[in-house]
Amino acid sequence: MKIVVLDGFTLNPGDLTWDGLEALGALTIYERTSPEEILERSEGAEIILTNKTPINATVISALKSLKYIGVLATGYNVVDIEAAKNQGIIVTNVPAYSTDSVVQLTFALILELTLHAQKHSDAVREGKWANSKDFCFWDFPLMELAGKTIGIIGFGSIGQKVADVATAFGMKVIGHSRRQTDQSHRNNFKWESISTLLAESDFISIHCPLTAETQGLINRDNLQKMKRSAFLINTSRGPIVVEEDLAEALNNNIIAGAGIDVLSVEPPQKNNPLFTAQNCIITPHIAWATKEARTRLMGIATENILAYQSGNPKNIVNP
Repeated sequence: MKIVVLDGFTLNPGDLTWDGLEALGALTIYERTSPEEILERSEGAEIILTNKTPINATVISALKSLKYIGVLATGYNVVDIEAAKNQGIIVTNVPAYSTDSVVQLTFALILELTLHAQKHSDAVREGKWANSKDFCFWDFPLMELAGKTIGIIGFGSIGQKVADVATAFGMKVIGHSRRQTDQSHRNNFKWESISTLLAESDFISIHCPLTAETQGLINRDNLQKMKRSAFLINTSRGPIVVEEDLAEALNNNIIAGAGIDVLSVEPPQKNNPLFTAQNCIITPHIAWATKEARTRLMGIATENILAYQSGNPKNIVNP
């Protein structure tokens, strides 16, 4: 069985092993694959694995041996799901592998925005503390999380874990989700509409998938509904936020700040408006990328193929 990994570098830049996949068939690994190279590299493969290399209807129809597409991520919008289904091709994803890591970065961004640890460390190294007349100093406002309200858009496994950590900090939680599951075990929690969540939250953290309904959700109109003292966090999908509108809101003090791990185009263009926006922290799509999370991803992707080979495929996204 021929297995082709189209873009394996981000999953395994050298600190993991492909041994599990190599045991399942004749494995070929490419670090990166351009759209023009997909057909040639995938010719004759029964299984192809992709993280961000797009698999469209043209590719699917041209690959006559293809039976299985494994997405090396939770989101699967890089694959034309309907085209695959029409061709009888199974598409799987890797759910819930990065929950803890995404939650960790979510709060890393929140804590940096409220305590400015890196900026204060830089100031110390510049000599400001050594030259201070007092035993301490701060160049930026310091904020305590206890008693503040976090609004969580998308309340799946990641959103719920964010709520758990927020509660540990003493925060109040507002949730918004397509499905309102039972959260009666939570204190200081309530479900609300998007409009109310935006208006009442001190922090808004996005953890929903990218869909037709969520694309462009955080736009000029919705940013205007937020408190001027509020912070926006996005570790989900870049296109959920209209970047021009967010930059405008930051530069005009419509909101207080933002922590962003994902952008609409990745890698981004050099003129992305958020690069010059004030009080905006941008990390390069790293929430998923801890070694522990990537190890889980590799393991689940391998298990998905084993399940397919045994005739009982799992984590199918196009049933």
